[in-house]
Amino acid sequence: MYEDSWYNLVPDHTTKRNPSSQTSGHRRRESLLQQPNGSKQPDTVEPLEELFEEPETPIEPPEATLSRRAKSYSDFYHVVRAQLSKDAAAAKKKRKKAKERTLDALMVEKLGDNVRRQAPVQLEFLGDELIEASQQEYLTYRDQLEMTERHLDALVRDTNGALDLLTSLADSFRAVESQTSSFQAQCDDLVSEERRLQKLADEVGTDLHYYAYLDGATRRLNAPGANRLVNHESFGEIMTNLDACIAFMIDHPDYRDAESYLARYQSLLTKALHLLEVGFTSHLDRISSDISKQIIATQSESARHALAYGRFEEMVLDADGLVANAQRVIRSCYDQQGNPIPGQNFDYYSNTAVNIFSSYADVRDRDLRPMTQHDLDVFKKDVKETNAETACRNFIKQCYERSYDEATLFARIFSIEPQYNMDPQSAYAALKTQQKALVHAANIAPIATTLQPVLQASELQTVCNLLGWIANEYLLLEFDEEETQYSIYCHDLTARLLIEHMWPLTDNAFEAEITRSISKVAVSPESLKIAPVVNGVASSNAHPITKRALELLAMYDQAMPKERSSSPVVYRIVYETILAMQRAESRLKSNKAANPDPDPDLFMIKNLLILKNGLVSLEIGDVRSHPAAMQHFSQIWDTLSPQNWMGLFRGILGGSLSLGLWSSTASSSPAMNAKAVPARNQAQVEQDANEKLDELLRQSIYAFTQRWGTLMNAARSGKRGAKSLVATEKELDEKLLTAFGGQPEVVAKLKEAIQINAQAQKEMKAEKGVR
Repeated sequence: MYEDSWYNLVPDHTTKRNPSSQTSGHRRRESLLQQPNGSKQPDTVEPLEELFEEPETPIEPPEATLSRRAKSYSDFYHVVRAQLSKDAAAAKKKRKKAKERTLDALMVEKLGDNVRRQAPVQLEFLGDELIEASQQEYLTYRDQLEMTERHLDALVRDTNGALDLLTSLADSFRAVESQTSSFQAQCDDLVSEERRLQKLADEVGTDLHYYAYLDGATRRLNAPGANRLVNHESFGEIMTNLDACIAFMIDHPDYRDAESYLARYQSLLTKALHLLEVGFTSHLDRISSDISKQIIATQSESARHALAYGRFEEMVLDADGLVANAQRVIRSCYDQQGNPIPGQNFDYYSNTAVNIFSSYADVRDRDLRPMTQHDLDVFKKDVKETNAETACRNFIKQCYERSYDEATLFARIFSIEPQYNMDPQSAYAALKTQQKALVHAANIAPIATTLQPVLQASELQTVCNLLGWIANEYLLLEFDEEETQYSIYCHDLTARLLIEHMWPLTDNAFEAEITRSISKVAVSPESLKIAPVVNGVASSNAHPITKRALELLAMYDQAMPKERSSSPVVYRIVYETILAMQRAESRLKSNKAANPDPDPDLFMIKNLLILKNGLVSLEIGDVRSHPAAMQHFSQIWDTLSPQNWMGLFRGILGGSLSLGLWSSTASSSPAMNAKAVPARNQAQVEQDANEKLDELLRQSIYAFTQRWGTLMNAARSGKRGAKSLVATEKELDEKLLTAFGGQPEVVAKLKEAIQINAQAQKEMKAEKGVR
């Protein structure tokens, strides 16, 4: 009835599948199309031939995509709703389209009509079975999708509820925040007020402390045994608190009872400082009573030195609390170099410091008196047995060493090193008032006091040698000598010793020598003659007073640094020498001879040139006791301006110029003696000495050249009674060579000046003849 090919076309759905791959509840029933003849079909059913249909699009869940992150709860809600709606519509559309394609694929063209005509009931039933069986997988997937859709709808509803809840919470938080901000502002105000009150309470408590401290400090400083406080560190705290209280009362004078509390605190400070002063002085006295006995008992210098410095320092520093409190008081008014530190309580502290210094100086002077007396005895013995210069050198060395030891000990005990200071409030000034026999940094007067009587009895050269040695030994260092603390200390000590004592002493010695050897020396006739030069030394035939002046200049240059070359002593030497030469010139001019011997003008030129040369040598640092020649004559001659002498001579001869402010007669008046010099202004004396020396040289040169120029013109003109030119020139040469032997430059310059003067006389005479 039916063709075999048809049966082969329909797959055998009755074949049992692998139980592992077929789920329960979907087992297919046996096919009703099995042949009735009971012929047995093969176990394996051939698959259907490939259907000509479009490839089936797999029905799968939509591919997951990354949605944009919502910025807020409301944005997230709308995005989720839109995405879920879009996915549901796409899935529904795909499911419908797949269903249509599946049905179309399963329908065989014209075959169903035949089957339905042959077996209508079986075909309808079989079609439903086939459709149900073929769509079973898709129906299951549809159910899953519907369930997923319901689940997603529930998630959307839950998300919307969560968004609503979050929105409500956000609104609640905003309300709470507004309330919290107001509460925070109120809390900040309360905290600020609390801080203000706390600060005010602290200030009140601090201010109250400055008032409340008075009773406690008063009880401690006035209690029995209060003097023992100075040995402990607590005493320093008391001093610090008293300083703070005094400063507070001074800074707040408008506070209640501030003036009264200030006076009471200052009284307590005075009390505390007095306790410290008494305690430190008692400590020094106890040490002194022990040390002084041991120093007297021994005769060894090394043992005495060890007791006076090593043992004394050890015993003083044993009371470390007392020494520390004394150092604190001293450092409250002086710095490390002893300079004053201005402060409100400076007067209280400085007064106590000065009293402590005084007590210390008394103790040291008393303990070391055997040692200082021994040094004086040795010095006096050396003066008698050896010589004054060597004894003075040894004494100065000994004093310097002891002074350095004292300065080191003082610095270790009081923690300051006073330096030279002219401020009357400085520590140096306070120590300088303690004039004891013991030499220390601020008390060098005992050295000068000891040396003065010996040096006054010695020659001036000895004094100059000693000063030169002091300067070279302690002020000038060798190029290979290292600078040490001792050399620095000796340098400062020497500078003060010279400036304050030795230089004034030396100046007084020179003043006395000038008066004795220049001002009050009588001019003898034998000294007025000009002898020939000896051994080519220019000053060998000078007047004895001029020679002595040169010696004094040389000694002064040896004793003093170049900075003192313009000292009043130098100009006094020059000034008194000029006066002495003017007195000698007056005696020579009293001889009315036509051709006096020696020539007064030549005598003045000779001695004044020697003096001027020595003065210039002193100023430029090349002084010699006996210079071979006037090495500075060219400089002196240029100073006298010889290039202007022709006009000068013509002006003097014509009567338009005078001979100068310094004439011999005016200068030799009694008013210009040595007694008048101190009454004059010192600067004027210095200026007068230089100017007077130059002016007298010009006058003497003019007078000498004028007289010899007249003689030369008379000899040339053959005037009656005049000598011949040859005789006149010979006489002039003899005089010049006698006065300036071995100095051709001086002779040539004077001859040139004579020729200039003679020419000037001839011209003036010719002008008068024309008139």
